[in-house]
Amino acid sequence: PTDRTTEIGQLISSYLGREKNLEDHTIHLLFSANRWEHVPMIKEKLHQGITVVVDRYAFSGVAFTSAKENFCLDWCKQPDVGLPKPDVILFLQLSPEAAAERGNFGHERYETSSFQEKVLQSFCCLMEDKTLNWKTVDASKSIEDLHREIKSIAEETMQEVQNKPLEELWK
Repeated sequence: PTDRTTEIGQLISSYLGREKNLEDHTIHLLFSANRWEHVPMIKEKLHQGITVVVDRYAFSGVAFTSAKENFCLDWCKQPDVGLPKPDVILFLQLSPEAAAERGNFGHERYETSSFQEKVLQSFCCLMEDKTLNWKTVDASKSIEDLHREIKSIAEETMQEVQNKPLEELWK
């Protein structure tokens, strides 16, 4: 997740809120740096046997930047190579039309339907990576049904990976 309390996070927040303009390579690297800031804490929690749930991660950053002009997926992935690899990645699928109907859509940068379509295409490319455990969930379901499905996937994954060592992303 983007931690908006750190100095890097505050920069990102002001960029997303359209208060500050940053060059596209710069903002991508800042998002990655913000993730790296959390690696010691993530590893510590995992070594303590605590399950870590992250809202957005490297894949989100890669999908958004690679949806911009003149960016390729491979360049976008590089700053995140070596981050802790997730045991499962949940992709909550919702049509751009349905997403636009939800509250606050359009308040932050990139919240336009045409850009979201490009982001979706980037996510589809990322999901072709069979070294990652992607699970697609229909986000148009009721909150209760969505919660039940996510909880089930999470519990199943925790059982499967209980004694597996921590791996690194894209290595």
